[in-house]
Amino acid sequence: MTHAPTTETDESPQAVASSPKRGPWSPLRPLVLRLHFYAGVLVAPFLLVAATTGFLYAASFQAEKILYAHEMTVPVGDEKLPISEQVAAARKAHPQGTVSAVRPSPEDDATTRVMLSGVPGVEETRTLAVFVDPYTAKVRGALEQYGSTGALPLRTWIDEFHANLKLGQNGRLYSELAASWLWVIAGGGLVLWFGRRRTQRKIRGTSGRRRTLGLHGTVGVWAALGFFFLAATGLTWSTYAGANIDELRTSLRQATPAVSAAVGGEHSGHGSASAGGGVENGVGLDKVLAAARAEGLGDPVEIVPPADASSGYVVSQVQRSWPTKQDAVAVDPSNGEVTDTVRFADYPVLAKLTRWGIDAHTGVLFGLGNQLVLMALALSLILLILWGYRMWWQRGRASAFGRPIPRGAWRQVPAHVLVPLTAAIAVLGYFVPLLGIPLAAFIAVDVVLGEIAHRRGKRTYATAK
Repeated sequence: MTHAPTTETDESPQAVASSPKRGPWSPLRPLVLRLHFYAGVLVAPFLLVAATTGFLYAASFQAEKILYAHEMTVPVGDEKLPISEQVAAARKAHPQGTVSAVRPSPEDDATTRVMLSGVPGVEETRTLAVFVDPYTAKVRGALEQYGSTGALPLRTWIDEFHANLKLGQNGRLYSELAASWLWVIAGGGLVLWFGRRRTQRKIRGTSGRRRTLGLHGTVGVWAALGFFFLAATGLTWSTYAGANIDELRTSLRQATPAVSAAVGGEHSGHGSASAGGGVENGVGLDKVLAAARAEGLGDPVEIVPPADASSGYVVSQVQRSWPTKQDAVAVDPSNGEVTDTVRFADYPVLAKLTRWGIDAHTGVLFGLGNQLVLMALALSLILLILWGYRMWWQRGRASAFGRPIPRGAWRQVPAHVLVPLTAAIAVLGYFVPLLGIPLAAFIAVDVVLGEIAHRRGKRTYATAK
């Protein structure tokens, strides 16, 4: 977040009204300064939490490999056993619940994961992942798992705190608020920073508030592009803005396609999971996996058993690192034939961009390099917030803490700029409500306080006369 990269002339109301560079955008500078300052001060606590937990989440991928190495990895053996034997071993060790998915060992030294749902003591939104040695069918452990990326307890805890402060659906509003304002604050910082004279951007030889501002502005400029990306991708799966984005994609026929698991015929349903949670009715897992392999689905894959008597197996690729593998097929449990296929190559453009954007945001698209970049961005945002608050303190005079930016900046903006700008902000606020609603509230409060101050000033002037 780039908090208020301001100039030295920002120290007084008269100086704020003037711009270091006169140009067509000069009247907008005081307005941008005021918005950047107050948005930074008020939204920064939410961004600080998001940045800190985001840093920890990016680091949790590598921590997970170390912490759960026993469950996730095995010594390489000679030949992997049929997947049906591995699932049977998992069910023998953990007979409760039903098999909701199976992820065969994707690498020579990786275990197979058998996911069980409905296990007592496991939250409804999670599954119990049973880790099986693919060479010996020995169960190496079981851990709760969450989400499509297979997050284990450590990453799950950090993920939920980052997404909703562990407050459930209502808690998601905090992260949506942060994402809604991050790009606004970063964009305002860029406008202010590049509106300064080149000589005023230097850090060397400066001290006090000017040095803090220089550090704040320089780091903010280098990190701004990353902040725009994090804000845009974060909004794609937020509660309100995300719903609007999904609706827009659907209207443009850019929704993510899904494979159809429906099957028909007199033998339909022979592969449904039994009451005891088995998945070996019909042709069985081994033939289903072989059918998917024949369609070109390479590791890693996930096998989902039939949901009911009229459904088939769904086998999906689950590799979200580059190159992305997201092909999926449906397999009829009665005969092992593929009934439907969806290829990632055939996804609409926006569906592909959404997939890549979310995966890059969560640190899985480019692996360790992706995670290091996210950690650097998170650390930059934390530093920018701290520098921003320090500048607020340094703006104070005597006992005044964080002297505010003077009001009335909007009056300097020409009508031919202000009117379309207001219309654009209103439309944007409608589609991104956690930007629009707080902005409208801020304007309303600011106008009221300004009117109160104006009337008090009039009364003081009248009394003095």
